[in-house]
Amino acid sequence: MSVLSGSDILVTGGTGSFGKAFIRHVLDHHDPARVVVFSRDELKQYEVRQMFNDDSRLRWFIGDIRDLDRLRRAMHNVDHVVHAAALKQVDTAEYNPFEYVRTNVAGSQNVIEAAIDTGVQKVVALSTDKASSPINLYGATKLVADKLFVSANHYAAHHPARFAVVRYGNVMGSRGSVIPFFEKLAAQGKSLPITDKRMTRFWISLPAAVKFVVDSFELMQGGELYVPRIPSMRVLDLAEAVAPDAPTHEIGMRPGEKLHEEMISPEEGRRALRLADRYVLQPTIATWGYTPPTDGEPVAADFCYRSDTNDLWMSTDELRAMLAPAKAG
Repeated sequence: MSVLSGSDILVTGGTGSFGKAFIRHVLDHHDPARVVVFSRDELKQYEVRQMFNDDSRLRWFIGDIRDLDRLRRAMHNVDHVVHAAALKQVDTAEYNPFEYVRTNVAGSQNVIEAAIDTGVQKVVALSTDKASSPINLYGATKLVADKLFVSANHYAAHHPARFAVVRYGNVMGSRGSVIPFFEKLAAQGKSLPITDKRMTRFWISLPAAVKFVVDSFELMQGGELYVPRIPSMRVLDLAEAVAPDAPTHEIGMRPGEKLHEEMISPEEGRRALRLADRYVLQPTIATWGYTPPTDGEPVAADFCYRSDTNDLWMSTDELRAMLAPAKAG
């Protein structure tokens, strides 16, 4: 029996790609007592409600993480929280910076405050590879959020709540993914725009991302930042896997975009341990009683985790095999 079995769970941003997959997974495999779906768009909530037939366990809360009082109400009697709500578009953030601060930073602090005030046991917050050595505003707001969730364990030390973060790369099949965009252009016989033919990215499937979060609830003590060991792929190879033999053309990198992504910086690597399926960044100061995992192995002194120097790579055939179930569904 998992820690989520029989518990009351709340998902912020629960109508997004991750939220929908997480809800399906926990309903099918963990038998929660209740799942509260917290999001601000009533149309998306209506659409997602049509996907599930489980009124006995699902609850639907319209609300914005910018609203602390609404979060407190939604978290009443909740045991576990997945914080997936965020503004995420890199280029939009550059044009609307303070809106991203209000949601990704202030909204994250509201989730922390509400979780402590209502007696939540564990919170796992979703981060992004763009939070490591950020060069764009979106990544910078997520880095701040990461630090807020780790530091939350200090002033929650005498409360039940514990907080951890998961950081991973691009999710195949998520809303906004380049994969359906490439498929659409290829079906129209158009050339695929490649930012830079040298570009590499980390990739994870949506089911793998959900499992990683669920497993993190089992492992966490509070204060950890978990990073999965996942493969990299060149964007040019990605285009070939999605649309074989389709023509491509370079368009240059957009504002705030990196040639290669990073999930653990050299500075963060100094406090990283390697586990079987992940790395864990340990908290620098842990006043709440954190102890390192006994099965963690120290990484090399100069360790960093980048998509171009990764030791795991995905071939075009492997990607096609991974995408096949989603297309069939």
